[in-house]
Amino acid sequence: MRPDILNPLFAEVSALKGVGSAQVRQLARLKIARVIDLAFHLPTMMIERQSVERLDETLVGQPVIVPLTPARHDRGGPRSPLRVAAVDRGGQWVDLVYFGQTASWAQTRLPIGVEKRITGKLDRYGQKLQIAHPEVAAMDAGPPGQTREPVYPLTEGVTNRRMGQLVAEALGRVPALPEWIEPSVLARQGWAGFAESLAAAHRMERGRDRLAYDELLANQLALMLVRQRARSRKGRALPGTGQLADALRSRLPWPLTGAQTRVIGEILGDMAQAEPMLRLVQGDVGSGKTLVALFACLAAIESGAQAALLAPTEILARQHHATLIKLGADLGIRIALLTGRDKGKVREQLLADLAAGRINLLVGTHAIFQEAVDYHDLGLVVVDEQHRFGVAQRLTLAAKGRTPPHVLAMTATPIPRSLALTRFGEMDQSMIDERPPGRQPIETRVMGPERLEELIAGLARHVEGGGQAYWVCPLVEGSEDADEAAATTRAAFLKARLGEARVGLVHGQMKGPEKDAVMADFAAGRLALLVATTVIEVGVDVPNATLMIIEAAERFGLAQLHQLRGRVGRGSGLSRCLLLRGDELSETARSRLKLMRETNDGFRIAEEDLKLRGAGEILGTRQSGEEAFRFADPVRVQHYVGMARADARLLLDRDGGLDGARGQAARLLLYLFDRDAGVAMLRGG
Repeated sequence: MRPDILNPLFAEVSALKGVGSAQVRQLARLKIARVIDLAFHLPTMMIERQSVERLDETLVGQPVIVPLTPARHDRGGPRSPLRVAAVDRGGQWVDLVYFGQTASWAQTRLPIGVEKRITGKLDRYGQKLQIAHPEVAAMDAGPPGQTREPVYPLTEGVTNRRMGQLVAEALGRVPALPEWIEPSVLARQGWAGFAESLAAAHRMERGRDRLAYDELLANQLALMLVRQRARSRKGRALPGTGQLADALRSRLPWPLTGAQTRVIGEILGDMAQAEPMLRLVQGDVGSGKTLVALFACLAAIESGAQAALLAPTEILARQHHATLIKLGADLGIRIALLTGRDKGKVREQLLADLAAGRINLLVGTHAIFQEAVDYHDLGLVVVDEQHRFGVAQRLTLAAKGRTPPHVLAMTATPIPRSLALTRFGEMDQSMIDERPPGRQPIETRVMGPERLEELIAGLARHVEGGGQAYWVCPLVEGSEDADEAAATTRAAFLKARLGEARVGLVHGQMKGPEKDAVMADFAAGRLALLVATTVIEVGVDVPNATLMIIEAAERFGLAQLHQLRGRVGRGSGLSRCLLLRGDELSETARSRLKLMRETNDGFRIAEEDLKLRGAGEILGTRQSGEEAFRFADPVRVQHYVGMARADARLLLDRDGGLDGARGQAARLLLYLFDRDAGVAMLRGG
């Protein structure tokens, strides 16, 4: 139950003065539904106004507050703006300009001869000074008004002044709360209390650092509580016998890398304990994560349990299934695939076999944790591209075992350490930082648009020689200005140049069967060129495809570029990635493309990506599948997450946990940052 002291903050915005149903809908577009959402809606900049008695040329371009006396109303034609000629106390004339207002409005708000306090930005129009749409107040209406005003993110129908009023009312509901930060940390940082810091952040004064720390502390505490809960739940040991693993190892055409051997040892060590495993494996593209996951699955199968591998897309699920079937051939185990497209008797028979224990390893998309899917004895859950799944989905699958199953999460997107702590701090972490033998670095070049014809000629030679290639575009279809960096436009162009039968097209708007058919044709070598959007970012493994062309490469993030480049270099031959850039590049885009040329190291790329993005989204909602932090931008994450982690550990280990005095305050913190529900749900990974 949420503590009563927080109820005013968690009321709906309709509880605020003057907020009707229309404004509720407007605010919803900004993801503002509760009073606390308003309190956490920080400004992006501050307007500094000068309060003056007289206007002059030095003030042009500046926001001002000045007493003016209207002298004349000039309406002009029906489409002309309303102009009110006014004079300051020194005799300087200025036009007050309003679009969409009437002469009767001016007579009421700006009567001739009555001095008013005018607030707005002074500009020059031709030879005249003017202020467009200024605010008007009576001279006796209190102090001159705000000389500093925060500017908020807005939506249609909500003015900045109205947002300021709503925020002020929300801040007035913030109660005095007990302190949850460890006293020595608070003293060392010199931070004010939570409510004072929140108010200061709205004035764009020093306050946001404290809020970012609070958010990270709530996050770390929630993750630690998840881990603590996981340790308290009785699972079961799945030590395996090594029989299937030894058989697999003897059949591999190449030896395991040292990194793979190390990570497999860490996983098997976890699974040999009764405490359910909760481990994240990071491995760069092409590092052999699927093989590592198979060894974990074999340990579960050797112990009499079943395993499930959850993939975020059908393409990736099918790819994993094909890879595992190939690796697990002749081991005497049954590996099945279940997707949302499986229907009728085939699906019914598969579900019956799964419930009876005749299927040892099930691979699939979200379909594998639907209510109708029952396991005979689920002991291990492997989640690939784990950041793409919601917490509730992972929990649902983890709840299908007789006892809490072991959970192994994998990601091919290397994550900087500071972000890994904020995201996966409750998980033990392993890193596969070696490439399998025979894999060569991918040669990467950047080309300007003037070399397009040269590029297409080289592509034609590559195809004529029996090679295959990808051509990736940032868009599905062109816009009104006929953007050529669209997959449909580029595919039509390349079909005309290379031949209709040689070129395939896939993008996210295609239906699953249609998309799979094109992918199957490319994998089988029936197509030489696959034109695609980022739908191929994961889950495509065609060793014969050794050329990757990324058009308008400056429009992609570093992590995306690295993932796309990882679609080639799957075999032992030399692979190339050509980054086709546009005419105009920002400094950030130049830095991205330069780094791609310099390194194939995904972990270095991830760290540089964090630096280049600065205060943007930490992982990006598309990539992370979760909402970004409100206050903790990447710079603050790097600075404070270690401190917050240590603080959370002290609270749990030394200060009595959530039952101690500081813990009672920390309960409020968890509610404030919506980590209370997460504590119960995050156990799924």
